[in-house]
Amino acid sequence: MTRGQIVALTLGLLAVPRTLPAQRAAPDSAVARAIFAELIGLNSTHDHGSTGPAARAVARRLLAAGYPAKDVQVVGPNPGHLNVVARLRGTRARKPILLLAHLDVVEALRADWSMNPFTLTEKDGYFYGRGTSDIKDMAAIFTTVLIDLKKQGFRPDRDIILALTAGEEGGDDNGVQWLLAHRRDLIDAVYCINGDGGDPLARQGKVYARNVQASEKVYMDLRLEVHNPGGHSSLPVKDNAIYRLSAALTRLSAFEFPARLNEVTRAYFERAAAAEPPETAKQMGLVAAGDTGAMRRLSEASPFSNAQLRTTCVATRLEGGHANNALPQTATAVVNCRMLPDERKDEVLAAVRAALADSAVAVTVAQEPVPSPPSPLTPEVLQPIERLTAALWPGAAVVPSMETGATDGLYLRNAGMPVYGVSGVPLDANDNRAHGRDERIRVEAFYAGLDYMEQLVPALTSGGSPAAAGR
Repeated sequence: MTRGQIVALTLGLLAVPRTLPAQRAAPDSAVARAIFAELIGLNSTHDHGSTGPAARAVARRLLAAGYPAKDVQVVGPNPGHLNVVARLRGTRARKPILLLAHLDVVEALRADWSMNPFTLTEKDGYFYGRGTSDIKDMAAIFTTVLIDLKKQGFRPDRDIILALTAGEEGGDDNGVQWLLAHRRDLIDAVYCINGDGGDPLARQGKVYARNVQASEKVYMDLRLEVHNPGGHSSLPVKDNAIYRLSAALTRLSAFEFPARLNEVTRAYFERAAAAEPPETAKQMGLVAAGDTGAMRRLSEASPFSNAQLRTTCVATRLEGGHANNALPQTATAVVNCRMLPDERKDEVLAAVRAALADSAVAVTVAQEPVPSPPSPLTPEVLQPIERLTAALWPGAAVVPSMETGATDGLYLRNAGMPVYGVSGVPLDANDNRAHGRDERIRVEAFYAGLDYMEQLVPALTSGGSPAAAGR
């Protein structure tokens, strides 16, 4: 999509009448909380847990809500990496859509947390627990939406498919890849709404931006390694593998890839500026116009803006030596790169090697990059999001965005299915604890996300008219 198309779409969205489908029954917040608590309570980490119990728990709830067994499938390569796929059948006047979230979470040690990470704890207006923001909140919300729609007798004009998957956070058994390779029939859809991306952003609980993730950066891991003959630690020499690697990493830390825009990030800075304080809005407008000074200022002020504007490579792991009383023979580091979607791998490798400035540091690709194409910002998807956002969060800008992390959306995009990252749960812009200690979301944000999705899913599946849904 060209910049002109994005701008034209933006102007068109602003002119869309603010009409929504008729008010539906209130979402069952008690059911949503119970599902959320159950999922948080199940350890679904890669190394010490399993997605099997979580997938089966969701399946039991859907079956109890009246879904036939043929429409609730628990499938996967092995018992530790199971996915649950459910289908609410409609008139099939249009092709199905897919709702996607993942059940697995990153590791969490009890000793690192101030509470049990695998118990949903409600405290001081927040829900705490591993996966509260990444992304068992949306798994619980999507499940509740399908239960509520079934109970209400909602008949969409297209099938609604829910896939809650394994392996998004790592490992060899990624659920989306497995489903595409072995059971594509279960998830084949015209497009996907991915709950793992496109977060609404809030300040002090007030939503100011509704992100819609249309593209994402490209993940690549590099392995840096220095070898040395070593020796006895009582006879140190200048050429120490740990020192040499450390010096090279220090040089890399001072290096920045050039700042530049692509079509999605330019549209992001143009639209997001409307919801920012005056000075920030001014800088964002300058960035959208290509002002390099403004790019530098915003990069220095905000890690998020910095990540939107450039490829980043950062050291994330370090290991060296083999004994306390021996000079190190090997020192290694992992450098994680998040490349702009159109960045070339060879150019990134060349830039990293130049920044390290030491031919003794061997650089190899530990995880190959998998780029994916941006998804077209179609009115069929964007207009309902725009209308609903205006109704629920007046003044919040609807902003096309590029995910700075990585999601399973890339596998679907590469399989020909457009993906739109649309989480319903507002996140505090300055309190993102995903993958970190005491991960949390606001209690009111969880229920706001439930309300948002309870209205968005029918809006996407009723042809724009509640009567067409055959309630």
